[in-house]
Amino acid sequence: MTTTNYDKLYINGAWVASTSSETINVIDSVTETVMATIPAGTAADVDAAVMAARSAFDGWAATPTEERAKYLTRIGDSLGARMDEIATAISKETGMAKWLSQMVQVGLPINSFNQAGALAESYVYEEKVGSSLVVREPIGVVACITPWNYPLHQIAAKVAFAMAAGCTVVLKPSEVAPVDAFILADIINEIGLPAGVFNLVSGVGPVVGEAMALHPEVDMVSFTGSTRAGKRVMQLGAESIKKIALELGGKSANVMLEDLDEATFAKAVADGVGKAFLNSGQTCSALTRMLVPRSRLAEAEAIAGATASAMVVGDPFAAGVHLGPLASAAQRDRVQGYIQKGIDEGATLVAGGLGAPEGLDVGFYVRPTVFSGVTPQMTIAQEEIFGPVLSILPYDGEDDAVRIANGVVYGLAGGVWSGDKAHAEKVARRLRTGQVEVNGGAFNPNAPFGGYKQSGIGREYGRFGLEEFLEIKSLQL
Repeated sequence: MTTTNYDKLYINGAWVASTSSETINVIDSVTETVMATIPAGTAADVDAAVMAARSAFDGWAATPTEERAKYLTRIGDSLGARMDEIATAISKETGMAKWLSQMVQVGLPINSFNQAGALAESYVYEEKVGSSLVVREPIGVVACITPWNYPLHQIAAKVAFAMAAGCTVVLKPSEVAPVDAFILADIINEIGLPAGVFNLVSGVGPVVGEAMALHPEVDMVSFTGSTRAGKRVMQLGAESIKKIALELGGKSANVMLEDLDEATFAKAVADGVGKAFLNSGQTCSALTRMLVPRSRLAEAEAIAGATASAMVVGDPFAAGVHLGPLASAAQRDRVQGYIQKGIDEGATLVAGGLGAPEGLDVGFYVRPTVFSGVTPQMTIAQEEIFGPVLSILPYDGEDDAVRIANGVVYGLAGGVWSGDKAHAEKVARRLRTGQVEVNGGAFNPNAPFGGYKQSGIGREYGRFGLEEFLEIKSLQL
């Protein structure tokens, strides 16, 4: 296997060496071998990138919106031209099936750059309020810290909309899945984006991420990752009262209401298993808690168990594969620990369990697992697992279902199924969460995405995502 060595950072429109000679290995989740190396950036590298972004800010903010839009659209087009290359890299890093990576891991970022470009032009940046003119202006230099599960998708959510708003950015991608970020930087270099508007510093969170959050010339930090790390970003950003946008963990409930007929109930449960296992469960908005009427628990178990057992786990580049490996050995071990915890706490194992699927001894594979008879107090019903593990919880009446659904510290996503769509919508309004699927409603990449409670602060995508990167000024006339 060929190892790609990325030996430079992208700062101020050029590829430059890090001030450190240390590197980080990027591991192929399928083969467990080194697929790439990246620089282990330093606080000095962050300072150089932030100062480049600061120097470029005034010029970029003053660039006409139609010009900014052209750059963003060209980035989207160039991502499309390299879709296969990017999808291949991300499938190796994260384990997502290649066919799905093309649609999700590359298709959605292309949409984000195109949407951000369109919004840059169409957005109304000022309005009259009585005798005042209220204007919206770019916030400044934005530090973007992104995760490994949907690496380019989360980069685009921040970088595209920040640049559309007139901000300049410094990006720290996850060291687990950074290859797409280096490809993006290569594209940005090729299209001639003005120097300093986009900067890339790779490295680890405690070094590069913390330096970004602390830097006095960073006006805003946009972070996606664990709630634990998000708290740390907030603490560091508070030193200089930065604006902090956070998209964090989730433990989302999928509520099957009592009025579903047999066929729709079966469809909803099967769909729910798929929603829990998307990207092998490495999805912050995964619907990992399925709430069903107590009288239908056995019915749900049979459907969910059969659906999970039918899922093909294997090489993400092989035909017919639904679920690949997890992204790292650490993540695999973490998920195995939660499966053991579910067993220890008395949940009923319906499908899957400990260990790797048969014949998959190499690669970070986990068996798709379904637990039933789960109570709201169990660890697997409260904590984010980030793997292919579904918990089925019985409830007694609609109010009990809502209470259980809202009874976690998270509030990122959710689902409600009912024989009466209007009633499903009514229940969805009672869930304290940022997005709710009603009767399996499709994900909308242009709708605002973000969470209540400890799932985060702020929203991404579409108009709401653009506005996160804008300040508000009142001119009293």
